[in-house]
Amino acid sequence: MDAFLKAAIEEARAGLAEGGIPIGSVLVHKGHIIGRGHNRRVQKGSVILHAEMDALENAGRLKASVYRECTLYTTLSPCPMCTGAILLYGIPRVVIGENQTFLGGETLLKENNVEVIVENNEECVSIMTNFIEKNPELWNEDIGE
Repeated sequence: MDAFLKAAIEEARAGLAEGGIPIGSVLVHKGHIIGRGHNRRVQKGSVILHAEMDALENAGRLKASVYRECTLYTTLSPCPMCTGAILLYGIPRVVIGENQTFLGGETLLKENNVEVIVENNEECVSIMTNFIEKNPELWNEDIGE
């Protein structure tokens, strides 16, 4: 398994251990993780701290030229909000752990020339499937249903 996807999965597991939604993300620039995060909506009482947003926030302010050289790894297909952030900052490549439990804005990313790679990683699918089965109300809240 790719080391960066593995780091995103570690973030997802950290979120689950904190009582949150198990989605993780890392922002990678030139082979180094510069931002990592996980969904902290429950932990922080936040409406926007999805894993991708948390990783971007934890990377801190960056020049546009840096974002244009990054890859964002996320354990789950990015929602419309996170897709918008990817497009806003010009991140050219997104690696997705899985999109079977939730299909986000992948089409919009591709239409805007973002390279989208879906790994369909069994661990990512298992983490989300188990979480959704045990926490359907929380999951529906997170995806806006």
